[in-house]
Amino acid sequence: MTVDFTLPAALEAHEPPEARGRTRDGVRLLVSRRAAGEVSHHAFRDLPGLLDPGDLLVVNTSATLPAAVRLDRISVHFSTPVPGADDRLWLVELRRLAGKTSRPYAGGSPGEWIPMPGGATLTLVGRHGHRARGESDRLWQARLSTDVGPYLRRHGTPIRYGYVHRDWPASAYQTVFAHDRSSGGAEMPSAARPFTPELVTRLVSRGVLIAPITLHTGVASPEAHEPPYAERYTVPEPTAALVGHVRAQGRRVIAVGTTAVRALETAVDAAGGVRASSGWTEHVVTPEGGVRAVDGLLTGLHEPRSSHLMMLTAIAGRDLLTATYEAALAERYLWHEFGDLNLILPG
Repeated sequence: MTVDFTLPAALEAHEPPEARGRTRDGVRLLVSRRAAGEVSHHAFRDLPGLLDPGDLLVVNTSATLPAAVRLDRISVHFSTPVPGADDRLWLVELRRLAGKTSRPYAGGSPGEWIPMPGGATLTLVGRHGHRARGESDRLWQARLSTDVGPYLRRHGTPIRYGYVHRDWPASAYQTVFAHDRSSGGAEMPSAARPFTPELVTRLVSRGVLIAPITLHTGVASPEAHEPPYAERYTVPEPTAALVGHVRAQGRRVIAVGTTAVRALETAVDAAGGVRASSGWTEHVVTPEGGVRAVDGLLTGLHEPRSSHLMMLTAIAGRDLLTATYEAALAERYLWHEFGDLNLILPG
């Protein structure tokens, strides 16, 4: 059982903080401490003073693809390649355009082809998931007539949902840690968005360590709040070794974003250590399974009934997470990818 609440529309961040007259690191930061069972309120730029020398931040270096291609009546959201396939067979979601927003589109049939901008064609191969087995079938396996990555960079736009009222440039969806922009995920690893080069410099000067992982996210399910599908990830050897060293020294490993948690927990071996690893992960963190690789988490504020709340419950515990979200609602923190942040610490 996870935290449930009602999110007022007024607490949805409709645009980047820069459009509200703030800098990227000018958002707010709600800190939750497990040992004390308390929450406190800060600015995100206070982060260096909230961490200790020797703490390790694990960040996701995935870039954000312009993964939405809009047609006259529908939008195609490209999620991830089909595991084991070439770069033209992807999982996609079809969404019906309705003014400034979109909703899941239930139409389509296997073999149907969809004319795309630039002369390309998208062919629906089959539903991904089976309702008879209790699985969602909102995604299609679909083949584009050209390589998807280069096509999206020419014709795509960043995915946005109805609470974001207008398009923003692709740069608004890239984090300071985004590495290889020739590949990436369908949606931004948004917990890292408030970091700036200046803030990273202050963290390093403080003695806080920073190490990379990569996890390319698929499309979210804002209506159904489903657990994520299989996603591509890499935990490099230097990061795995540094996690082990930091934990051996009694310091804290703090994941920046739920994607970093998912990658690290996938790479945990039978003895509880993190090992270099790459491939596709279907790992879902739950309160029952817990976490073994991370001590804390920096994350955004998640929607009611979101599957991410299971992960947060595993890290914070239900009572502290309930207190955190009650405080966020009472103090009018902002939700979603352009909103405020929550730092969960062990003590």
